[in-house]
Formats: sequence, structure tokens, C-alpha cells
Amino acid sequence: MTQTAGDAVPAESVAAPPPESAADVRRRKLVFLVVCAGFVMSSLDMMIVNVAFPALEADFSGSTAAGLSWTLNAYSIVFAAALVPAGRLSDRSSRKGGFLLGLGLFTLASAACAASQGVPMLVAARVLQAVGAAAMVPTSLGLLLATYPAERRGGAVRAWTAVGGVAAALAPIVGGALVNLDWRWIFLINLPFGVVALLVGRRVLPTAAQSERGPMPDLLGSLLIVLAVGAASLALIKAPEWGWGSLRVLGSFALTVVCLAEFFRRSARHPNPVVAFSLLRVRSFSLANLTALVFNSCFGAMLFSFMLWCQNVWGYSALETGLALAPGTFLMPVMAMSTGRLVKKFGAATVVVLGCALLAAGVLWWGIAAQSEPDYLTMLLPGALLTPIGTILGTTALVGLVTKDLPPTSFATGSAVNMMVRQVGLVIGISVFIAVLGTPGAGPDTVDAFRHAWFIAAGIGILALLVGLTLTRRTDQADTTS
Repeated sequence: MTQTAGDAVPAESVAAPPPESAADVRRRKLVFLVVCAGFVMSSLDMMIVNVAFPALEADFSGSTAAGLSWTLNAYSIVFAAALVPAGRLSDRSSRKGGFLLGLGLFTLASAACAASQGVPMLVAARVLQAVGAAAMVPTSLGLLLATYPAERRGGAVRAWTAVGGVAAALAPIVGGALVNLDWRWIFLINLPFGVVALLVGRRVLPTAAQSERGPMPDLLGSLLIVLAVGAASLALIKAPEWGWGSLRVLGSFALTVVCLAEFFRRSARHPNPVVAFSLLRVRSFSLANLTALVFNSCFGAMLFSFMLWCQNVWGYSALETGLALAPGTFLMPVMAMSTGRLVKKFGAATVVVLGCALLAAGVLWWGIAAQSEPDYLTMLLPGALLTPIGTILGTTALVGLVTKDLPPTSFATGSAVNMMVRQVGLVIGISVFIAVLGTPGAGPDTVDAFRHAWFIAAGIGILALLVGLTLTRRTDQADTTS
């Protein structure tokens, strides 16, 4: 946003904003609802599918956890890779057009997911969902800011964030209730919201010409990310079946290395790369993203394992599983509001380390206390409280650290790269957990497999803590004095 001459006028000489008409107020409210509808549908889709995972296994006979994991991983991989170029393509043309195109694609893909008759069709539809989500997320906040006057933007962003927090808290319960009807309802529920948001959005979303077109984003670089992360996930998931030394596993890892090498080569030369090397030279940006990668690997394993344990080992229904996770998720909006005060008092790096410690401790507790007989209060609840609190502390503080030392012109790109890194972390966590766990079932062998997998997930959380400790004390001192 460029500063106008009026911005420099002392506050006491600035005229009060003109009174707003009822039509303007109504339009702003409709824009807020449309943007929130798209944001909530796209950002919460993964959590709801986690709840439905055992139902998918039961419905698609002959499927395995390794095969069905692509319903989660394909979404995360494509969403991560498409996020930055989709945002930049919208910047070159129209944020309204990009948002509506993404919303329409996401809604149609949700219908395709619900109509899926097999795993391949479901995975393909999830890929299309991810592309639609990637077009919506980067544009939603920009549309919101363009709708509200400067003095109201802070409140609008806080309300937008709060809606996301409440939706995250309700997602396991709503998802569980829908799965109890039929797992297809977790996708069908998107259709009425998507259609209404499209119809209303066409009328009320702001249309603004983009001031700078800039070079085309590196689409081939995004494809290389998809291939690299997809090949690594395939190797991790299939290694127990194929053998760690098999040609297929080694070939998949080799493809990952080749794609990453080409990705970094292109990033160094392309005029508009997915990840600009100039950002990687900013120490706080690089370390915060590395911490986020490892942290989200632990989080992905945690969330996935919770759903499998409750339904496959303890025999909980999908709704009971959602309710089991609810105490911690309802604490997340409360902790989100408290994180800012904690960062100001102790520093962002310290809060990140605390979040990593709580996340690792919750998963470690499950590994220690795991038993085949259901005992929610003793075995599951402590971890179900610690892990969401650790997640919201770590994630919120990391988002601030990512952009802390970036120039204002790089805030949007830096945030998009961080979101991409977090999605890749989820894929790694789920893939590692499946590789260690194998095919979940019931009985003492399965309990031991879960225990082993939880110990490894806790180790990943501790690794995130150690990486977080490399964020300098000077960073914390700057936070506490700002």
C-alpha cells in the first residue's frame, strides 16, 4: 500500500471519516462471510478427513493405510506447491477472480470426492480440492483488507482469525457427526456453502486493478516440489512393503534429490521463484521455517495417530473421537489470544520452544501410557490437552518469527512460503508414522507399534525444540523490548 499525502497529516487535523451507509455496512458483512466461508472450508478440510480415515478404510475394501494416506498427503503436497504461484497469479490479474475460481473448483472437487467409488478417484478429486484451496487462501485476506477502511482493518483481521480458531475447535466434532452419517457428508457439506458463497461473492467482492503485474511465477518449480515431496512420501510409506534397500525405494529417494537440486537451481536463476534465495539469507526466516517443518511433522503424526488409535484400537465412533479431542481444541482459541502476551514477556523463540516441548510431551505421554483397554482420563486426555496447546503456541509464535526481519514488501511471500513449509511438514509426519506403524488393527502388537511410532514422533518434536533453540537470544530480547 502506498502512502498518500494525507497519511502524513497529524492525527488532530485529519477529518473524521464520512458516515457509512447501511448498504456499505451490509456489503462489508457479506464480504466477511464469503471470505470466511472459503477460508474455513479450505483450511479445515484436512482435519475432517483425518476423522474419516477409518471409515474410508472400511468402505474401500482392500485398501491399506499406506494407500489411503494419499487422500491426506496428496492434498497437502499440491496445496503446498500451488500456494505461492496461485497467489502470484492472482496478484497479476484479479484477487476476486482468483478467489472465485478457487472456490468454484474446490466446491466441484468436493462433489467429486463425495461421488468417489475408489481410492484413485478420491485422491484425484483431493488434488483438485488442493488447487482450489491454494487459489483461495492467499487472496482471502487481501480481499478482506480491500473491503474495510483502515481504522477497521485490525478488528476485521482479528475476527477472521477468531472464526478460523472456533472452526478448528469444532471441526473434530462436526466431522465426527458427519462421518457417523456417512463419510461422504464431510465433502457434501461443502456444496451449499460453496454455491452460496460463489453467488454472493460475485456481487459483493471488491474488484480492483492490480498495480504491478511482475514476471510469471515459476510453475515448473512448483511441479518440482510436488515431485520431490511426493517421491519422498512414497518411499517412506512403501519402504516396509518394498524393503528399504529395494530399487523402487532407492529410486524414489533419488528422484527426490534430483528434483530438489533442480528446484534450488531454478530458484537461484528464475526472476520470480517459488522461494527467493534472498529470503533464505535472512537467518530468522530460515531457522523459523526449518523449525516449522520439523514441528509440523510432529503435529501431522500426532493428529493422524489420534484418529487411528481412537477408532481402530479403542473402537470409538467418529463422533466419540471428535469429542475426545475437543477439550484441547477448544483451548486453542484461548491460547491464541494469550500468545501475544507471552511473546512480549518472554520472546517469540522461547514461546516456540515451549510449544515444541508441550507437543512432544503430549505425544510422549501417549507412548508411555498406551494400553489396549480404553482409559480416556489417564491415557488419552493429558496428551489431548498438551498437544493442542503446544501446537497453537508454537505455530503462532513461528508465524511472527518468519516475517520478523523481512522487509514489508516480502511479508506476503514470506508468509506463503511458511504455509508451504508447514504443509510439507504434515506430509512428512504422516508418512513417517505410517512407515513405522504399518497396518493398524487391534491387539498387543498394534499397541506396541503405536507406542513405537509415538516415541519417534516425540523425538521429532524434541528435534523441533532443538532447532528452535538456535533462534538467537537476541531475537527474544528484541521481542520483549518492542
